[in-house]
Amino acid sequence: MEKRKEKRKVDMAAGRQVWRPGNMLYPLPAVMVSAADKAGNANILTVAWTGTVCSDPAMLYISVRPERYTYHMIRETGEFVVNLTTERLAYATDWCGVRSGRDVDKWKEMALTKGAADQLAYAPVILESPVNIECRVTEVKELGSHHMFLAEVAAVQVDERYMKKGGKFELNSTGLLAYSHGEYLGLGKELGKFGWSVKKRK
Repeated sequence: MEKRKEKRKVDMAAGRQVWRPGNMLYPLPAVMVSAADKAGNANILTVAWTGTVCSDPAMLYISVRPERYTYHMIRETGEFVVNLTTERLAYATDWCGVRSGRDVDKWKEMALTKGAADQLAYAPVILESPVNIECRVTEVKELGSHHMFLAEVAAVQVDERYMKKGGKFELNSTGLLAYSHGEYLGLGKELGKFGWSVKKRK
């Protein structure tokens, strides 16, 4: 205990602050999640608590508060779509995160277009998004303030406008949006490619 107190004093002297436990893992993707119930009512939920779980099989997760309007749609159908967002969609991304689908039609208000999922029965995709990740829930973990939906990726739709010759999809040319500490940010310039730090120079 004394060593810990001594270390903390050194940290304070070095200009460090110790805060209470909290989520400071940033930046994160700010995505719009689309879902629908079995009656056909569809909604959009903005989520930042999301990420990759596994690559084989392809899996991801989203964490949602149970009181959110979209939560019960996902519980009912076991489906949702993660729609990647861009700088052009920044306003809609924020708006869909602070307004409730109980009160407004987010599709209409934000002029967003529903598209048919390829592998899902209920959840629609957002056609203005460059990438739509269709997901089927495999497990729900009731963790606390948020419940985590673990899901397997059933299909991925991409906007053909970003397809280049040779079949490469230029995802980083779409103007992807990120969320960090309460702010929406563009991803900015490229600093390197995967593996560039160990690549032999010519």
